[in-house]
Amino acid sequence: MEGSNLEFPVLIAQTGPLNGQRWTIGQAIVIGRDGACDVVIPDRQVSRYHARLQPTDSGVVLEDLGSKNGSFCNGVRINEPQVLQDGDLVQIALAQHFIFLSSDATMPLEGGQPSDEQAQRLHLDLRSRRVWVGRQELVPPLSAPQFRLLQTLYEQPDQVITREELVDSIWEGSQAEGVSEQALDALVRRLRERLDLIDPGVNYIVTVRGHGLRLENPSEYPPFPPSK
Repeated sequence: MEGSNLEFPVLIAQTGPLNGQRWTIGQAIVIGRDGACDVVIPDRQVSRYHARLQPTDSGVVLEDLGSKNGSFCNGVRINEPQVLQDGDLVQIALAQHFIFLSSDATMPLEGGQPSDEQAQRLHLDLRSRRVWVGRQELVPPLSAPQFRLLQTLYEQPDQVITREELVDSIWEGSQAEGVSEQALDALVRRLRERLDLIDPGVNYIVTVRGHGLRLENPSEYPPFPPSK
């Protein structure tokens, strides 16, 4: 049932054997190793019938089907059915990562790995919510809050975004109420650490004291990592 439909939520495979494939969630989807599953992951770490995604009145629910190696949401193993939120990262054992989108209505038609013509050193694909530094993809994917932080800065390059604007963008609506300065600082620190692992020494996220944060996105690519 791979495909796309603007009326339904979307599951996008990221790192793993199904990388780049997409499924709309118009009805229950079973994920597993067995060929009868709707999403088949050919990996021995995956149980024959591993997990299920079920649309409900409350949203799409992720349920583990008694798998040996577990199902995870945003890095946490689930023990009970869990309603997914837009941007949640779903992991099946250690074999396959997915991102859940509540709708693909805002997804651009094009996107993906940066081409030679794309001069910016840091590149985001908003469709799949993947990030590249140069031509090296950031793996594992960013968490949903980390991606929203980076996206907010990325869409307004060289502009200073206030801390209040960032909080409203990352923690939407009522969730933004009561978010502490320490929570935002911790999120910024983790994002900087992830970027520094690929491109050490480049300060992409610049703090403008008394004002906020801005993104510096150099035009040149970093050198390719040496061959092993």
